[in-house]
Amino acid sequence: MVRTALLLLLVVTAPAAAVLPAEQLADPVKEARARAISRDLRCVQCQNQSIDDSDAPIAHDLRVILRERISAGATDAEAQDYIVRRYGSYVLLKPPLEAATLPLWLGPAAIVGLGAVAAFVTIARRRETTPTPLTPAETARVDTLLDP
Repeated sequence: MVRTALLLLLVVTAPAAAVLPAEQLADPVKEARARAISRDLRCVQCQNQSIDDSDAPIAHDLRVILRERISAGATDAEAQDYIVRRYGSYVLLKPPLEAATLPLWLGPAAIVGLGAVAAFVTIARRRETTPTPLTPAETARVDTLLDP
């Protein structure tokens, strides 16, 4: 029973390999090349999955295009460049540092920086505010509430 539960847990939590048998190339060397390239290509619909792991229709299309390029005799770089030319640098899971991808590289740092500035300003404002003293009527009211 425990073994069955453990096996089921392993199957459920294992990463999904979305490459269908019909997509795979007959030549194991070419298929290995396609798999290596597809691990570096982002599914444009899922955004944070490689096309190798995604079940999205666009990921299927990209896997097919990649395998067609490899079958046609393209090198790994040529096959990847073909997809990048069609879909832009965004399709790469590790996009190069260039003007078009600058927001991808600098965006997280900018957000953290803005958060730090906002926290600093908030803390500084809280320190600057001094409580206003109680009026004599408020002081008398507090005294009556605190006396037993």
